[in-house]
Amino acid sequence: QVQLVESGGGLVQAGGSLRLSCVVSGTIFSINAMGWYRQAPGKQRELVAAITTGGSTNYADSVKGRFTISRDNIKNTVDLQMNSLKPEDTAVYYCNADISRRWDRRNYWGQGTQVTVSS
Repeated sequence: QVQLVESGGGLVQAGGSLRLSCVVSGTIFSINAMGWYRQAPGKQRELVAAITTGGSTNYADSVKGRFTISRDNIKNTVDLQMNSLKPEDTAVYYCNADISRRWDRRNYWGQGTQVTVSS
């Protein structure tokens, strides 16, 4: 059973910082791309940042220069450092990983962690 568990969400004032972490556990062969998505009330889930196995990154325009995604391929973790937070960053943040097992390859999601930025 593959599980993604997020941590690090919370309440912060505008201009503050938070660091989200996600750890992958279970029987896996390899982890391909990993990423963070978010979903605000009444809106669709959107990509925030993604990172390949080799470390190439991709960011939503709205977070470029403020957020940094990183991963540890030994510990099977992916982190999202969020600086200069804005009220519009308020959302539930989800970890995502493209995982290969011996018999299949599919996307997995974490349960989500709430990030609330007050003005």
